[in-house]
Amino acid sequence: MKEKPSFVARLSLAAGACLLAGGLAGAARAQTPAQPTLGIDVRNFDRSVRPQDDFFRYVNGTWLKTYRLPEDRTNYGTFTELADRSDLALRRLIEQAAATPGKQPGSDLQKVGDFYAAFLDSARVERLGVAPLRGEMARIAGARGKAEFPALFAHLARMGVQTPFSASVAQDDRKADEYVVTVYQSGLGLPDRDYYSNPGPRFVEARAAYARYVETLLRMAGTPDAAGAARSVVALEDSLARAQWDRTRNRDPNAVYNRFTVAGLDSLTPSFAWSRFIPAAGLERTPAVVVRQPSYVQAAGRAIERVPLPVWKQYLTFKLLDAYAGYLGRDWVDAQFAFEGRTLGGLEQMLPRWKRGLDAVEGSMGMLAGRLYVEQTFQPEAKARMQRLVANVMDAFRVGIDSLEWMSPATREQARAKLAHLNVKIAYPDPWPDYSGLEVRAGDLVGNVMRAREFAYQREANKLGKPIDRTEWGMTPQTVNAYYNASMNEIVFPAAILLPPFFDPAADDATNYGAIGAVIGHETSHAFDDQGSQYDPVGNLRNWWTPEDAAAFKARTDRLAEQYSAFSPLEGMNINGRLTLGENIGDVSGLAVAYRAYRRSLNGREAPVIDGFTGDQRFFMGWAQVWRRMYREANLRERLLTDPHSPSEFRVNGVLRNMPQFYAAFDVKPGDRMYLPPEQRVKIW
Repeated sequence: MKEKPSFVARLSLAAGACLLAGGLAGAARAQTPAQPTLGIDVRNFDRSVRPQDDFFRYVNGTWLKTYRLPEDRTNYGTFTELADRSDLALRRLIEQAAATPGKQPGSDLQKVGDFYAAFLDSARVERLGVAPLRGEMARIAGARGKAEFPALFAHLARMGVQTPFSASVAQDDRKADEYVVTVYQSGLGLPDRDYYSNPGPRFVEARAAYARYVETLLRMAGTPDAAGAARSVVALEDSLARAQWDRTRNRDPNAVYNRFTVAGLDSLTPSFAWSRFIPAAGLERTPAVVVRQPSYVQAAGRAIERVPLPVWKQYLTFKLLDAYAGYLGRDWVDAQFAFEGRTLGGLEQMLPRWKRGLDAVEGSMGMLAGRLYVEQTFQPEAKARMQRLVANVMDAFRVGIDSLEWMSPATREQARAKLAHLNVKIAYPDPWPDYSGLEVRAGDLVGNVMRAREFAYQREANKLGKPIDRTEWGMTPQTVNAYYNASMNEIVFPAAILLPPFFDPAADDATNYGAIGAVIGHETSHAFDDQGSQYDPVGNLRNWWTPEDAAAFKARTDRLAEQYSAFSPLEGMNINGRLTLGENIGDVSGLAVAYRAYRRSLNGREAPVIDGFTGDQRFFMGWAQVWRRMYREANLRERLLTDPHSPSEFRVNGVLRNMPQFYAAFDVKPGDRMYLPPEQRVKIW
């Protein structure tokens, strides 16, 4: 369900705001208001637009015409509105922690409060300048030869500094009960490999701005001939970019599963000893190494051999400076913003310091902040209500599997088994992660960031050789998001998504099913999208499809990819229907499943008309409302190259064109812009 940046936002839960309404036959129903409200903000409607022609603008058009993007935002919409509310709530909690006298050393309050206070102490940050990084810069400068790279890369990885390779700990895709080290391509400072080669003027501008940014950071750090060094760094990245796999190829779980022994991995890169990197990185307990892009690893190994040592030192020095520029003085922050914010994001103004401090806390100890958030804001009864609604949507998904005309009994049985094994996590982790080993010192901003990054790194490394931790969460509770994890076969709904407009306790069921119900359906559908469908009930990458069913499934998903590839959000740039296929399947299938759950909840009755809208109309308006969003052109351009999600307009209109129930609800006919001939509509689950 993620929407870049990570579709992640934070918000505070108002009292009573999480009580889920709705339910299916045979399940306990939540109490709905005696006179439920519409749950739709009709002030945002543009009634000059026919819903049959552009449903996204019919529901959101007045807002799109009148809202002005804040100067510090690359995009803004429903999710960012909720994020702003969350920021204010978390700010109060964290500033309270920072101001609390006599905090017990090592307590959650001490760690969160002192970290945040150190970030806000801009005077001290200015006095220190780049001094907190001098020791690490000296380490890089002191490398006597490339034979030291494995140990140096391992050290930088612990600090969150980018190198040409990234290594992480994850479940083995083919042995989901085992942790393994995964190696994948990395090393670029521009958003995607295509930024290095696209001849378009905006991409030429981005490359020039990036070269200036590299030069600025190296010059401020005292690098001789910083301009020449920047040219060398960008040329090195360009050679790495040319060897990288594109994002569509990286979506193929079989293509990116290449299991090696450490010795076998050494043979890919004779100039880089993985047999030295792995123990230096604390990863020696791994049973093997899964390499996602072997040809890239080989090419990067050749670059290590070919590129002179001084250039590699310049590259690594820049990567260090870039990783910590946001925690240094004003000149460093401004330089980073000029490139990342202004050039890539189209921004005119950076976020205020308190917001950046909040982001720093969340990036370093998000679950500590999350625990404070849950203790202060979450309504426990919301979890039970959400569990019932999830069960209702899952029941509807099960009915959908049973009614698929294109699936054979053998594959249908496997699909049922996968759905039955699907684990659901709601609101917050139990137990909470242990941060007792993290040291936070008052006034030591860069040191705190370094220690937090190393702590997070070591926590991952410590998983090797241990049983899979199925209590772990990949998102904080204060995140407005949801996700599916194929290796765990789980769907996860953080506490913060249980608020209007995703769920409104005062609203009619139809609106809530169109919003939070569709979110549940979306994440469940990821277990059966073009990627998730390749994993079995226990999370192993294994084919459980008959050849005929696999071909029928592919035919439908190919048609959906073609539909989305025809959409052009910017002149000269179309949606990549292959890159966005998984999320588009999630949207199309999730909304269809949510609609089925909604209709079953009526128990054969017709929904009342509210404010002139039928239940079915409210259902579809609930979906359109949550995707209200506008983008800066630079941000939209980057998303079209890098984001597996379609822009919001097409998450509404692109989906609804495939749903016959939408046609009936709004009397869509041939000649209307939303109309798609029946034979071209796609139904998957």
